Amino acid sequence: MRNAFLLDPDIVFLNHGSYGACPRPVFDAYQRWQLEMERNPVAFLGRRSGTLLADARHRLGAFLGARGEDLVFLPNATHGVNTVARSLPLQPGDEVLATDHEYGACDATWEFVCRQRGAHYRRVAVPLPLDPAAWAQRLLDAATPRTRVIFASHITSTTALVFPVQALCAAARQRGITTLIDGAHAPGQIALDLAAVGADFYTGNCHKWLCAPKGAAFLHARPERQAELDAAVVSWGYVAGAAGHTGFDAYTGHTLFERRLQWQGTRDLAAFLAVPAAIDFQQAHDWPAWQQRCHDLACGLQRRVLARNGLTAIAPDEALAQMVPIPVRSGDAEALRTRLFEQHRIEVPVTQHGGRTFVRVSVQAYNTEADLAALERALAEAGV
Repeated sequence: MRNAFLLDPDIVFLNHGSYGACPRPVFDAYQRWQLEMERNPVAFLGRRSGTLLADARHRLGAFLGARGEDLVFLPNATHGVNTVARSLPLQPGDEVLATDHEYGACDATWEFVCRQRGAHYRRVAVPLPLDPAAWAQRLLDAATPRTRVIFASHITSTTALVFPVQALCAAARQRGITTLIDGAHAPGQIALDLAAVGADFYTGNCHKWLCAPKGAAFLHARPERQAELDAAVVSWGYVAGAAGHTGFDAYTGHTLFERRLQWQGTRDLAAFLAVPAAIDFQQAHDWPAWQQRCHDLACGLQRRVLARNGLTAIAPDEALAQMVPIPVRSGDAEALRTRLFEQHRIEVPVTQHGGRTFVRVSVQAYNTEADLAALERALAEAGV
């Protein structure tokens, strides 16, 4: 599988979680779409793009357990969080509830929006080690009569924890609380069924673990919530059809939800259109088997490192996927990351949460046991 990817062979790449990595056949499909666009940009963007994007969305929807008409393509999951956060009608005194494990850019989004609206963004501490069975109830117990939104990651960025969001979404709906799930790391890393998850809004990246080209992500919205969402850029999608109506636009042949959020002026659509090629690649290579192999390798590495440094894991193996946050004895995360790259040519993030430091290892199908052994030796040499 290593030869199927375009990564520098001189680097031990254990950081798939940050930006992903695109296989050669998927990247080839991406470039073919770019070349096809350049042969006649007017025909491609002006006359064909709507149908091409709809076909790609329906293929992605089938992969995610969702209807294609309930999805729109976006450049990244942070864009999806911004779209929802800026659209919801928060009032002064309203509250948005989140965990203290959320991605920093999304924390910044909610802080910005709440500051503008006079609302409050409140983080609930999730203690470590994680107790998956108690996680959803901990958030729900922290809700107040002013809680309008619960925001949570499906898989956290800094700590790589898989949160059981399905139970949270079901309970929140019973209480009339909106849910937005940040699934930036979920598609392609864990089995995902958006209908079963049941979030009001769910955003995820295709360019991380699904291995699509950079700049391919999606936002899923339940049909009854789609009319609430506004695009970051107002363009032609706000002209055709009745304003606020999310049904089928007989004039254009597309849903108004899709037109408003996806028609953003001239831009390169090739990454979106290459998503089906990424799905094809993983389905052709029995990806669930690779996911299990990668999970087992990552957890095995963690057990060996912890046996040496005497620390304990922050979650059971079943609450982790292909990313594992290995606790290490280091107070300077950046110095350790720099040492691992400059001295050992190992690309891996070193994160911090709650005063603890973690080497967040991503194991993808292209990684080998030798890659993990190299990191294990490097950490031992660093004395962490």
